[in-house]
Amino acid sequence: MKRWFPAPVLSVFLLLMWLLMNQTLAPAHLLLGALLGWWLPMATRRMRPLVPRIRHPLLIMRLFFVVLYDIVKSNINVAKVILGGRHRRQTSGFMTIPLDLRDPHGLAVLSSIINSTPGTVWGELSADRSLLMIHVLDLHDEQWWIDTIKNRYERPLRSIFE
Repeated sequence: MKRWFPAPVLSVFLLLMWLLMNQTLAPAHLLLGALLGWWLPMATRRMRPLVPRIRHPLLIMRLFFVVLYDIVKSNINVAKVILGGRHRRQTSGFMTIPLDLRDPHGLAVLSSIINSTPGTVWGELSADRSLLMIHVLDLHDEQWWIDTIKNRYERPLRSIFE
């Protein structure tokens, strides 16, 4: 099975993305999306040295909605900071977060989450992958940020990938 479908989750994801981008369920697009979903993982399997092991696939959907909610909420908060006029808070800065997550795929997803959330940017990951430095636009409480990233993102990612 792995020989013909090296990454079935990726294949399904590519098919769904193709259908969403084209906004149709026409048979031709279903067929073309399925072919792309099959062929792209086949053509690139030698470029992926590590195969992710997903342990709790249903947790991915829950994490998706948590991240979506946080992105919308963060957009509103960033708009308040930017449009705050004279009363705008000037509390941006860098901070370090201790990490327990070691899986490279989980770290890549965590990086995507942090960089997709307005007001935060992934700065640096220590060589031993134990410390993450991020920049936060509204750094009001470092412990709050540490708790948020560890509980809302890192814990589910550890359950999914480790």
